[in-house]
Formats: sequence, C-alpha cells, structure tokens
Amino acid sequence: MAKIFITGSADGLGQLAAIALVKDGHEIVLHARNEKRGQEALQQVPGAKGVLIADLSNMDETKVLADKANALGTFDAIIHNAGVYRANTQQLLHVNTLAPYILTALMNKPKRLIYLSSGMHLSGNPQWADKPSYSDTKLHVLMLARALARKWPEVYANAVDPGWVPTKMGSASAPDDLERGYQTQVWLATSNEPGVLLSGQYFHHQKTARHNPSADNIQLQDELLAQCARLTGVPL
Repeated sequence: MAKIFITGSADGLGQLAAIALVKDGHEIVLHARNEKRGQEALQQVPGAKGVLIADLSNMDETKVLADKANALGTFDAIIHNAGVYRANTQQLLHVNTLAPYILTALMNKPKRLIYLSSGMHLSGNPQWADKPSYSDTKLHVLMLARALARKWPEVYANAVDPGWVPTKMGSASAPDDLERGYQTQVWLATSNEPGVLLSGQYFHHQKTARHNPSADNIQLQDELLAQCARLTGVPL
C-alpha cells in the first residue's frame, strides 16, 4: 500500500486517479482549493484518508499546504495534478508552475513525483517570462521533472501528458479517452514495472513520448529553478 497526495483532486483527472487508487487499496490524501470543494471531494472519493485545503494561486497558502502535508508524514508519491487553463497569466504562473515548485521544495521528499504536463508544452517557450502562456507552464513542469531527475537521483520524477480528455478543463468535446487520461499517473505512482522505474521522462498513455527538446537544456532548467526561487523565496 502506498501513501499518495494528489493536488487538484476535487474533480477531473485528479479525482478519477484518487478513486482508482483508493479502490486498489492505497492511502490517499486529497486536495481542494476551499472547504466546500474539500467536503465534496471527500463525498466523491469514499475511502480517502482526508483532504487538505489551499488555494494554489496564493503562494502563502501553498506554503502552509506544504506544512499541513508534512504534518501527515512522508508520502510515497505526490501527483501534482492541479492546473488551470482559462485563467490570467498570474494564475497560470502561480497554479501551474510555482505551486508544484513550492510543494516540491518544501514537502518531505517522496520516492515518486508526478507532474501533469500537456501536449501543448511542445509549443512552450523555455525562456523565462513572468507572464507565461499555458503552454509555457506545461513546459516548466517537464523542465522541473528533468532537473529533479538530475539533482535528486534517489527520486523518480516524471511528467505526464494525459491527452485532451473530456473533463471540465478539456471540455465535453475533447476526443481522447478519459480513462487513459488518469491511468498513467496511477501507474507511475504505484507500479514497480521496469517501465515505471525511470526519472526525468515524459509519458503519454504509459509510454515515453516525444517532448520539447529545450526541456533537456541544463542551463534553462537551472534558470527556471532560479526564477522560481526568486519569486517564491523558497530555494529547492
């Protein structure tokens, strides 16, 4: 049994991953941005061990969330699922890039880190901008995973493209398979198959996939970490 924390698990792919992991007998802690959504999340995922509340668009709340999570001990895996799409540039930066960075830096180090990226990262700009696009932020989390694979060899840190799936974010017309949209995260969090025990990879439907080659640039990775540290006041 693994102990797993999933951000953004009040709905969408995060909630579906949580349901699947609870069914498989794992200890799951949920996350929601406010108390109302947190209570709804617990109702939707019976068997979850609890829910932690924080608005990830607020850096101070995100830092407190790390403290709350650490009070529960060390997780075996953390799925950084939370994200926004139709949002202003500040929300994109804070939720999609800075929140996973802060939680990675401040939470007890797990054995596995999984970051939700997107096929749209392929058009992301690796050069830092304080007002990033959605594509930029999804490139950021892949760069973070690749940097961690280099700096933390004892941890498996990977990014996932779940596909364009019919969630609230993806819209009902999205063409990809919803179940396959969360299976890779579940697999990376719990399986001991050889294909899982890798780090710094970009996965799509349980296979490594083509990614933006700029994510491999060590200088750009270190610049990303430096900018995140500058904005958050939190060194990795």
